[in-house]
Amino acid sequence: MTLSKPALPTAAPPREVGESRVRAWGLTGVLVLLVVVNWADKAVFGLVAQPLAKEFGLTSAQIGLVGSAFFLAFTVGGFFAGVLHKWMSLRWLLVLLSLGWAASMIPLVVVAGFGMLLFTRMMLGFFEGPAGALVHTGVYSWHPAEKRGLPGAFLASGASIAKIAIAPLMALAVASWGWRATFVILAGVGVVWCVLWLFTWKEGPYMQRPVRKSDTVASTVADGTVVAKVPLTKIFFTPTFLGALAAVFTMYALITVVLTWLPSYFEVGLGYSRVQAGTMFGIPSIAGLFFMFLCTSISDRLMARGASSRILRGIVPGIALLICGLALVSMPFIKTPIVAVLVVSVGYGIGTVIIPQFNAAISEICPPQQMASVLGVFMALMATGGLIAPYLTGVIVDSAATPAEGYATAFQIFGIATVIGAVIALCAVNATRDRVRILG
Repeated sequence: MTLSKPALPTAAPPREVGESRVRAWGLTGVLVLLVVVNWADKAVFGLVAQPLAKEFGLTSAQIGLVGSAFFLAFTVGGFFAGVLHKWMSLRWLLVLLSLGWAASMIPLVVVAGFGMLLFTRMMLGFFEGPAGALVHTGVYSWHPAEKRGLPGAFLASGASIAKIAIAPLMALAVASWGWRATFVILAGVGVVWCVLWLFTWKEGPYMQRPVRKSDTVASTVADGTVVAKVPLTKIFFTPTFLGALAAVFTMYALITVVLTWLPSYFEVGLGYSRVQAGTMFGIPSIAGLFFMFLCTSISDRLMARGASSRILRGIVPGIALLICGLALVSMPFIKTPIVAVLVVSVGYGIGTVIIPQFNAAISEICPPQQMASVLGVFMALMATGGLIAPYLTGVIVDSAATPAEGYATAFQIFGIATVIGAVIALCAVNATRDRVRILG
């Protein structure tokens, strides 16, 4: 039986889902672990940049070029998520990508030099690019559309876990055994994750159990029928997709600025010591974890009780991003260092709410078999913010009278951008409305 209209994921049979809740969260945890490994592979470059610069004789411009090249390859790789998912099952595809990350660590250990550094970081970026969409696709296959905010928050927390818990361990490894040993350790961790994954993974019921519409009632297709696809452009040009993209683009730009420049801002701009700046680097991430889990846990509970997706996955995250932007706009007017740290941290933390919420909103308007393709494009376009923002911040700081003024001005500019993104999202994101349009 083939359906004439596309359908979107909804509740699978209660008996099967009820029996699978422990497995659903267990496999979500396995995928969160993969995200942590992913971000550890990203973060290690920042930790070894100075040892590499000293050993290879690199300039700051060359280090910056490597960082930009990584994000370029990362963005390009993201567009291949859907194509790869058609070609290979999620089980083996994530094994392939994880082994690709591990393999990208080794050549530099054997043949050290700037050219190999550039090549291996671009290789890592290309293999990491599709992972975000595929990991979300796997997690969403175990959770119904109305309960995807909290699992998405756990995935988004992988970056914070890597910075708060894993980065200090990597720094200790670099200090004790050198950067080469750290790269080998990360490669080994990627291989170990593959073993865990192969022994645990099973596709969830929300991947392959779409719904068909009859004249009177919607029912679950239990015979494995695949729902009809829709043209991807029909999804890409919905107000929800475009509005969410405008918002996450600005937030991702801010995330890359925080990753690249926040310790320098604390040290050079606000006058804290290097140790203090390094210690405070995790404060925005801690704030982000708090607000993401608070918002998504509440919104998932309310949506499960029938609350509006438009409000919980459109208006609420839009307001959160608006608060973030307004906080950053005020930065040039704040003269007390500790207040500046708190404003940046809380503003950033509130803004991160939009990542899991808008990913969940996008999943609502996707036929299940097209989720990897749509999320792959969405996240790849989001990541383009990382191509521009760190370099632009450096230009602004170099052009300012003092570093403190430069950093404050940069944060203000990105605050204005996030305010604009928030307003667009508030006006446009409505997954319930656009799901109906796609079904039409």
